[in-house]
Amino acid sequence: MAAATMLSINGVTAFYGKIQALRGVDIDVRQNEIVTLIGANGAGKSTLMMTVCGTPRAREGEIRFDGRDITRAPTHEIMRMGIAQAPEGRRIFPRMTVLENLQMGAGLTDPEHFDDDLDRVYTLFPVLKERSGQRGGTLSGGEQQMLAIARALMGRPKLLLLDEPSLGLAPMIVKQIFSVIGELNEGEGLTVFLVEQNAYHALRLAHRGYVMVNGRITMTGTGEELLSKEEVRAAYLEGGHH
Repeated sequence: MAAATMLSINGVTAFYGKIQALRGVDIDVRQNEIVTLIGANGAGKSTLMMTVCGTPRAREGEIRFDGRDITRAPTHEIMRMGIAQAPEGRRIFPRMTVLENLQMGAGLTDPEHFDDDLDRVYTLFPVLKERSGQRGGTLSGGEQQMLAIARALMGRPKLLLLDEPSLGLAPMIVKQIFSVIGELNEGEGLTVFLVEQNAYHALRLAHRGYVMVNGRITMTGTGEELLSKEEVRAAYLEGGHH
């Protein structure tokens, strides 16, 4: 039996001011899948992720989550339904400690889960436990990215949106972060929608992938299929993108 569709994006267009950023985008993310969206910088990947969360709003088309139409829902309601995002550029609270950042992530969930959830993210990212009293702004880039993901996980999401988690990080840290994403998906069945410029890592990890060029989806397939396509290799994998 095919898994239920958790996130369904149909014919979505979106604008920034007068500039059209998304042009009739169709994407499905099924339960327990990792789906990745790859594309060059400026292709519209981050805009799509922001549109799922309600800013900017989709001008046309429909976004459904867990069977409900969220196209016009306010952002806080969308988050409350079980979507959590680790946005591009990490956006942690730099003046708050690691622990306080994690408490912010748990804001919408039942407080009685807090200790268990904290143990869970500390097990995934042991360095955060060591740094729990440290201000977020003093962490390295890799540690901040781990904190952004951990903060999103504290909300017990059904769907985790990850926007460029490998951006600006050393290859070893990237490997570590991708392996945790794989672990969450395999071990806990977490559904993940990943926007990523690092096509090689993203497609190796993903069950399925989509390629975006200038706000349109130009190609889709399993991670393996896309990795083996000549045009994907030429555009995204040549010249040391590994």
